[in-house]
Amino acid sequence: MTHQDQQTTAPDSEAAALESTQATPVEGEVFDPVAFMKTVTHRPGVYQMINSAGDTIYVGKAGNLRKRVGSYFQKDPGSVKTRIMVAQIANVQLTVTSNEIEALLLENNLIKEKRPRYNILLRDDKSYPFLFVSTEDDYPRISYRRGARKQAGKYIGPYPHAGAVKKTLRYIQKLFKVRQCEDSYFSNRSRPCLQHQINRCTAPCVELIDQAAYKLDVEMSIKVLEGKTSEVVESLVAEMEAASGRLEFERAGRLRDQIKDLKAVNQTQYVENGRGDIDVLAAYLKGGISCVQVFFIRNGVNLGNKAFYPSTPEGASAQEVMTSFVQQFYLQHEVPRRLVVQCEIDERDLIQQALTIRAGHNVEIVTNVRGDQRRWVDNALENAKIALESRLASRSGMAERQEKLRLLLQLDDLPKRMECFDISHLSGEATIASCVVFGVEGAIKAEYRRFQIKDITPGDDYAAMRQALSRRYTRLLKENQRIPEVLFIDGGKGQVAVAQQVMEDLQLEDVDIVGVSKGPERRPGEETLLLVRTGEEIQMKHDSPALHLIQQIRDEAHRYAVSGHRASRAKNRRKSVLEELPGLGPKRRKVLLTHFGGIKALQNASVEDIANVPGVSQQLAQLVYDFFHEQ
Repeated sequence: MTHQDQQTTAPDSEAAALESTQATPVEGEVFDPVAFMKTVTHRPGVYQMINSAGDTIYVGKAGNLRKRVGSYFQKDPGSVKTRIMVAQIANVQLTVTSNEIEALLLENNLIKEKRPRYNILLRDDKSYPFLFVSTEDDYPRISYRRGARKQAGKYIGPYPHAGAVKKTLRYIQKLFKVRQCEDSYFSNRSRPCLQHQINRCTAPCVELIDQAAYKLDVEMSIKVLEGKTSEVVESLVAEMEAASGRLEFERAGRLRDQIKDLKAVNQTQYVENGRGDIDVLAAYLKGGISCVQVFFIRNGVNLGNKAFYPSTPEGASAQEVMTSFVQQFYLQHEVPRRLVVQCEIDERDLIQQALTIRAGHNVEIVTNVRGDQRRWVDNALENAKIALESRLASRSGMAERQEKLRLLLQLDDLPKRMECFDISHLSGEATIASCVVFGVEGAIKAEYRRFQIKDITPGDDYAAMRQALSRRYTRLLKENQRIPEVLFIDGGKGQVAVAQQVMEDLQLEDVDIVGVSKGPERRPGEETLLLVRTGEEIQMKHDSPALHLIQQIRDEAHRYAVSGHRASRAKNRRKSVLEELPGLGPKRRKVLLTHFGGIKALQNASVEDIANVPGVSQQLAQLVYDFFHEQ
């Protein structure tokens, strides 16, 4: 083993900075921290701790690399976690940057790429949904939008999840009856749709409302979404009184009901009197895992909250979790003007400065708040506790079921990885095999896989299972990836025999194979388990925790296979058989099908009939004719 001091000035771009290479330690050499520290610069940068296998186990940043990295090699480096980590260091890789902010950004990118085991890791790289108002249209639409915000219009959010957006859309549709239909649907209406009949739309598609009145409804919708509900209520109250004065009592009654609904919505969503955009954060740790609860507040309106569960190394504190979360989450997502956090975070000024640069506006991170904001923090902390306790209870139930399964299968340790295969097709059409993966905490959905089964006799489940298993485990072996301890097969003795043969061919006999065969009535609780290692057939009690876990895994494999099969079948049925004919593009396909009125008539046409179609040559007509008759 050896060490490496790779001190290079950070490249101009983040992408280039990530290209820094790492030498493989030389076997036999011992890492010498004293000699290593003599070469370390005082400049800012990023350091990577690397173990003997060449894996990055920790990434950190420093304003002074020598001072920060040297602290790890003192007699007392700090916490138990740090001591354990330092004992594994076989190499240290350094990247020098021009300043601390650049180091912060590079550190964040490296953590995301390397996913080191001793860093706090946030698994959340998806975009968050917005409400979009197409203000450029004559009759604007309010809709759900996720991803890039390229279209001209008004964006309101972000919301923590799709459910919060859809709930808000229902409120707005009830209050102001603004359309939510797609533009293609809207432009082709000749009469009002069902939404108008149930009093959820004013039918601008057939001009049952004039443009000025409709745009007023849109403006009021935007004001409500931006937290300016009081303005809208005042306007509606004045309009109601005017309608009453004109003896338009029916209109006054509708406005009264609208005001009542608005006030009810306002009471459930109102937080603060429109003093900017705020996120409220609190962290809670217990049982080796952590939960960060975030409340999203925009223009005084609570858009909802979401719980995050960062991967947390043993011994981490709430302050460390909060620091890592703020850095990783807000360097990827939209940043409000103020973050109200439950506890102090490390290097607050530096992170604040980096977020300000990224967001393009001032960002303030505050702690030790009072009054309303203190109550928000307490509420966020209480929600974090409840969410984490619920997750721990769920994990406890999973642990019990896994222990019962371990005893059933006579394993020495709890199975850390289990996989299950299922086959789905309809009379042999669009055969799909699914593979689902479960670990100690439950389903690992990122590692699910589907296999499109080809070149077999339609409906041959044994051949489908053989192909799926061979493809899966041949690849895992080639890529040196983890092999499961337990393999569940949704099927009887035939499918299990196929699995056994594939495992023997690949020399994976140490994998425990378990067949899950449905009972004669196919009712849950009547399954028969086929244990290959012992040769036993077991019918378990319906209340067995081990059986419940097996059923959960089997049902998930079945669900994943069926959904894949349905998607594949739908895609095949949308596909024209003519797409298989090389040299025939989409325009000519359309011309042929339009001319003959369908594929059946085209099949029965002669070469001369096909050649008479405008744009189709004699040579192409012969190709089309031969294609059908050779089939």
